[in-house]
Amino acid sequence: MTRGADLIAEKLAMAGCRHAFGIPGGEVLALMGALNAAGIAFHLVKHENAGGFMAEGVWHAEARQGAGAPGVLLATLGPGVANAVNVVANAWQDRVPLIFLTGCVDAAEAETYTHQVFDHQQLLRPIVKASFRAAPGALDRMMDKAIRTALDGQPGPVHIDVPIGVAEGETEETARPLPPAPGKVTPAGPELDAARALFARAQRPIAIAGVDAVNEDAGAQIAAFCRRHNVPLITTYKAKGLLDEDDPLALGGAGLSPRADAHLLPLLKASDCILLLGYDPIEMRINWRDPWDPDAPVIEIAATERRHGMHGLRHLLPCGVAAGVSALAGGASPRPTWPDGEIAAARSALARQFAPEPEGWGPSCVFHTLRDALPAETVATADSGAHRILVSQIWRTAVPRGMLQSSALCTMACALPLGIGQRLADPGRPVVVFVGDAGLEMGLGELATLRDLRLPVIVCVLVDESLALIELKQRAGQRANVGVDFAGTDFAGLARLFGGHGVWVEDADTLAREAKAALARDTFTLLACRIGRRAYDGKF
Repeated sequence: MTRGADLIAEKLAMAGCRHAFGIPGGEVLALMGALNAAGIAFHLVKHENAGGFMAEGVWHAEARQGAGAPGVLLATLGPGVANAVNVVANAWQDRVPLIFLTGCVDAAEAETYTHQVFDHQQLLRPIVKASFRAAPGALDRMMDKAIRTALDGQPGPVHIDVPIGVAEGETEETARPLPPAPGKVTPAGPELDAARALFARAQRPIAIAGVDAVNEDAGAQIAAFCRRHNVPLITTYKAKGLLDEDDPLALGGAGLSPRADAHLLPLLKASDCILLLGYDPIEMRINWRDPWDPDAPVIEIAATERRHGMHGLRHLLPCGVAAGVSALAGGASPRPTWPDGEIAAARSALARQFAPEPEGWGPSCVFHTLRDALPAETVATADSGAHRILVSQIWRTAVPRGMLQSSALCTMACALPLGIGQRLADPGRPVVVFVGDAGLEMGLGELATLRDLRLPVIVCVLVDESLALIELKQRAGQRANVGVDFAGTDFAGLARLFGGHGVWVEDADTLAREAKAALARDTFTLLACRIGRRAYDGKF
């Protein structure tokens, strides 16, 4: 007997899905069993929001290894669905392919039974690419559309509401092969000719790459293009590592730090050819709105139409990033650029700006110490808050998806589950989670998930007993200190209670020693770095 749930699970397995996350409920038991039978491991989490971020962490890890299956999140009706709204919105804004399976009562039953029942589709439609309600006889085609919608163009979440009767009922449908991905478009015509001419004569070209370049796996092509044509590269935080950040042409991540912007934005003003390579300004703060003049020499390469209104451009190549940079470089000869040494000067200024604290301890010192102590291939995840802005400037990565975070929605409590998903899908690569004390307290339950999965993740919590970024904004606006301070938590003790290794850290030598020791443990390590109040003042 083939049930509806079996066909749904089989199609997800055909797409390459190997992990699913969620919390059980009676309405999704058939789906859970079907996922397991199809070879998709179901992982119990403590909150649906965290489960969605674990699914994203898996997606990043598998994409780095050449796979491209969407993440899978499962929630029961009512409160389970409502709990997941944040992570679904994050997937929408951060361009994450996520299949969100929810259970629901059958339509006839919903007319007379209202306990925990509300319209899931109406709730979710503003923050998903599509929402489907599973129906007998159309499950195979529905899954084709759902999977392709999640992956094509700018990836994003797709919701599938599965009535109990459909999940548990028999179906005569069979799972046919998934349709192929759409073909790649190569630019041509007068617009390409004009863009080539602009690039060929440029003496100060500069590129900005973003999340679409990451999702299109265009890192190798971008790196080769930049190196051959001496084009310096700025990335968004999500796109760190598209070019090895130790490369002399790499200007690091941008988007949230005014101190970094002070060195980067003048380069854009001085450029005679600005290249936007899969750049989506949804990741950027407000001073990246109109960062250049309306008639500036801007060439954008983007496969998906942009409607953000954040800035103007001169030429648009509507194609994938890899095809676009190849076509743009056609006929252009390598040449020296930025003859006055502006790029080297900017790199040096940025390095000085985000150097370790001269007194030997503080958040910058924490991030530099861990970067030096941990292997080059380590993946970092960062929660939202003051620490994220600083660590995104300091942490260097040589590979795309080497630093994971919520960079468009900027939601808290994402770093720990992102790290869990990453380590689960790529167990050979170390993971360090950077989180503030408030962010860790928001998702403390997932330390139990970390314990149960036996993952040796390193968790670095910056302890200042304050919502530091908001407190900074309060002071900048001469507002009263309200609702941002809280009492301290014994994080090292909590780690031990949850089955991990926990330690308080207040100096760089201890931090380096504990980080290296963590690499040899078979359980998680929590490094509680006490940095003190107002430690981020003047840092970013």
